[in-house]
Amino acid sequence: MLYICSIKLKILKTLLDIENWNRKEHFLFFKQMEEPFFGATVEIDCTKAYQAAKGLDCSFFIYYLHKTLVAVNTVESFRYRISEDTIVVHDTVNGSATIGREDGTFGFSLIEYNADFTIFKKNALTEIERVQNTTGLFTRTFEEDNVIHFSAIPWLNFTSLSHARSYSFPDSSPKISFGKMMVAENGKRTIAMSVHVHHGLMDGLHLGQFIDYFQEIMNQ
Repeated sequence: MLYICSIKLKILKTLLDIENWNRKEHFLFFKQMEEPFFGATVEIDCTKAYQAAKGLDCSFFIYYLHKTLVAVNTVESFRYRISEDTIVVHDTVNGSATIGREDGTFGFSLIEYNADFTIFKKNALTEIERVQNTTGLFTRTFEEDNVIHFSAIPWLNFTSLSHARSYSFPDSSPKISFGKMMVAENGKRTIAMSVHVHHGLMDGLHLGQFIDYFQEIMNQ
């Protein structure tokens, strides 16, 4: 069964004052590049997070997707998006995750963020079920760019990752991916996390702040 889903979400956003932004020159410099994205792959300790997910009777995928979105919505630069010559600051960023199907294909989803994990889990399960009961790659429309592009590669413990991208398509959404969870002899669990971001919107400092905060809330 194939159908296109369109859901209108209330979008709240403001414009960044670029003229008085201390990164104005950085923005103008990196914005003109054919490949303005940069990224890093890090190892995340997910021992406590995995236990917490199981205690909530929740898939680990949904749990760390929620923690990712908590961090994304906390670190302001991850809510910046480029719109022609302006920068939009979204109040809320959602997750567009790739959802796998039994036939080996996947489709793009739109999982609405909510700080309340119970509500988020319900939204996520509904959207995952919808995508898994469709065919094709695009099963819905995407009117706004207040999303992160999110994926999991649970078959591979990668140490670096690249993404397919069209340089002609105006894209400034962060791309976050997770690999295979590894278990050490002492029971410690780790997972590879790759984060790619637009250099016109942030630098290594901001990427580091995001990863540090994500690790902090995964340890709670």
